[in-house]
Amino acid sequence: MKKYQKAIVISGIVLVVILLAAFLFGRSIYRSGLPDYNEDIRLTGISKPVTVYRDAYAIPHVYAGNEYDLYKAVGYLSAQDRMWQMDLLRRVSLGRLSEIFGDDFIKTDLLLRSLRFSEKSGALVESTDTSIINALQAYTDGVNAYIRDHKGNFPFEFKVLGYEPEPWQIIHSLNLIGYMAWDLKAGWSELVLESIAQKVDSIHLAELLPDVSFQKSYVFREGAGQLLANNRLMELNKLEELGLDIFSGSNNWAVSGAKTINGKPLLANDMHLGFNIPGIWMQMHQVIDGKLNVTGLVLPGQPLVIVGHNDSIAWGMTNTYVDNLDFYEEEVNPEDPGQYRYNGEWRNFKVCREVIKSKGEEHRESYRLSHRGPVISEFKDIKDRVLTMHWVGEENSNEMRSIYLVNRADNWGEFKDAFASFRSISQNIVYADKQGNIGLYACAGVPLRQRDRVFAVLPGDTSLYDWQGMIPFEELPFEYNPERGYVSSANNRTADSTYPYHIGTWYDMPYRLDRINVLLSENESYSVSDFKRIQNDQHSVFSELFLAKLLPAVQNSHNLGHMEKKALQALEKWDYTLSVSSAAATISEYWWYHFMDKTYRDELGRELFDKFSEVNSIHRASVNRLLQTGNSAWLDNVNTEKTEQLEDIAVSSFKAAIKELEEKKGSDLAKWKWGDHHTFTLSHPIAKVKIMDFIFRLNQGPFKVGGSFHTVSPYRYTFFKPEEIVHGASHRSIYDLSDWDNSISVIPTGMSGIPSSDHYCDQTELYVSGEYHPDYFSKESVVRNKRYEMKFLP
Repeated sequence: MKKYQKAIVISGIVLVVILLAAFLFGRSIYRSGLPDYNEDIRLTGISKPVTVYRDAYAIPHVYAGNEYDLYKAVGYLSAQDRMWQMDLLRRVSLGRLSEIFGDDFIKTDLLLRSLRFSEKSGALVESTDTSIINALQAYTDGVNAYIRDHKGNFPFEFKVLGYEPEPWQIIHSLNLIGYMAWDLKAGWSELVLESIAQKVDSIHLAELLPDVSFQKSYVFREGAGQLLANNRLMELNKLEELGLDIFSGSNNWAVSGAKTINGKPLLANDMHLGFNIPGIWMQMHQVIDGKLNVTGLVLPGQPLVIVGHNDSIAWGMTNTYVDNLDFYEEEVNPEDPGQYRYNGEWRNFKVCREVIKSKGEEHRESYRLSHRGPVISEFKDIKDRVLTMHWVGEENSNEMRSIYLVNRADNWGEFKDAFASFRSISQNIVYADKQGNIGLYACAGVPLRQRDRVFAVLPGDTSLYDWQGMIPFEELPFEYNPERGYVSSANNRTADSTYPYHIGTWYDMPYRLDRINVLLSENESYSVSDFKRIQNDQHSVFSELFLAKLLPAVQNSHNLGHMEKKALQALEKWDYTLSVSSAAATISEYWWYHFMDKTYRDELGRELFDKFSEVNSIHRASVNRLLQTGNSAWLDNVNTEKTEQLEDIAVSSFKAAIKELEEKKGSDLAKWKWGDHHTFTLSHPIAKVKIMDFIFRLNQGPFKVGGSFHTVSPYRYTFFKPEEIVHGASHRSIYDLSDWDNSISVIPTGMSGIPSSDHYCDQTELYVSGEYHPDYFSKESVVRNKRYEMKFLP
């Protein structure tokens, strides 16, 4: 018995020691790479000390004596907080995800390599002004100094995945521009449409094509232009799984001093991107005494402030939704599959051979190029056609030049000069300055080409459909100090039919813009608090239109059950605000889903309907058209003898929505609150392995929120899974040009990408509640509100 007891005691001690060792090992991994924000650092190569103050949210305010010292410090600071994210984005742009994530990413890597980001970046290194290259070199030196200093002590993700970061290069920063441009592409809509065209008649197909005559709200109202074209959304499922497909929609606006309490402009911007950890943006303030004073959002991996303000101007961005990607069907030589016909002659495809490493093993792959770009059909498993692609990233542009110059711009003229080279990342960029001016410019690479074929893959055997340059920057739409006293954009139709060039067609619907413009017209003067209210507004113009068209049919129905009557009463009392506590909002959103289902699924079938519902640009334009006309060939259910009308589908879809909600939540409407259905989770890529998330608490959430894709405060969810919100405002920024210190902002996560940091997601609570933190700008305010202070020393 004594031996038995002794064995139990020894076993217990061993188990405790093992558990303690496991705990200490896990804790060391979890806290690996965690910086001390108060620790001074020796940084070889800088000529003077660089002082870094951080506020309560660890946002760095960097004060340096010259550009090299500033950007070297910025490189080091970026790596301190986001080294693994920087490496992940670098791997995306280089097509090297398989090395750390395995064979599932080989095809994704090959596609990314076919986009040849590094080829364009290499040309930019040779052609860009030396001052910009010097800034990138300083940043690169700073990142590499961090890598040298932390060998063996890199953040958590490197430990888990078993590798260390390679040295940074200038080209890696430039590649991020190509990645952002690609992520903003739309595409493959026409392939979905072609699949639909094989199943339905021309009348049904025509009603899926956007008719811009139904879009009466424009970004630029003075002089306009619109022809038909096609927007396209490229689906890279593996990048989506990692949270690396980032771009969606955006809002921005500015009001002149004549419409503000303080007599100077106010500017607001919120770009709508994916909900991920780390968040896509870092917040940073960069100062060189007497030469540069700029603050705002920085993309990890490059040193410049993408959107924000300096001491003279402020600017913010929204996606223009340009038609800047085309697909071509090539005629392949039947005697030589390595050739394609072009203008009556056979040309050779260029074969590019790649070695892709995956967990130590080498895979030999290849892709083909035409003179326009890569053969893209191979990446979508299209066997019976050879499709090539040309996109705006192949064209000459220099976005790094644009951002470098706008960081230093003092006026409208310098702002325009900066963005004249901003082509591959097409944006409507809002502007305001301390002199009281406001403006909005479509800074976009808009191709000039033949447009007699719309919504179709173009014939590749002729030069007729090749691009013939870009719309000159000076001829792109803009507004400057309009009489109405404000400018605004929200990814909607760019200009009206008087504008002489085609820009795009698959715009977002105008619901957000219409609401913004109403709110910017209802007051004589505005404050920062008013702009907060607008950015967080959850009133839906779409819901107004939807219920105006469909609710009368339900009201006139004589066949409603008890719960259906209760739901109807809730909608009749509703103010169209999708608040967290609103049951009517839940009913409306579920009704919209079932209306879509009963309108389109019978003709399309389950598989094609699912594809259709994933392409927002198609189904939103079609529903918008249907609601405005009240008519559609799609309304008739092909599986019944009756010819259904709008009223029939309205009632049947309403009943289906209420049935689903009652089955999910019971008969108490108090349990139908929108926030209980509508949530988002901030997801870390490594948390796909559930045990890692359980141990290290990588994901944050779920968080209950209001709004939807059609409200100014935007939350877009996977169709139809409202509990899986995938996009929202990646930041909210409001700039007060009467006093920069009165500016405010917030991001969904925090400055640090290290899970054990106090600043990993320390802004999330502010973000979810619609609150902000101060954006300190004057040195007096920065120093007064510092929580951390350190120096980089020569």
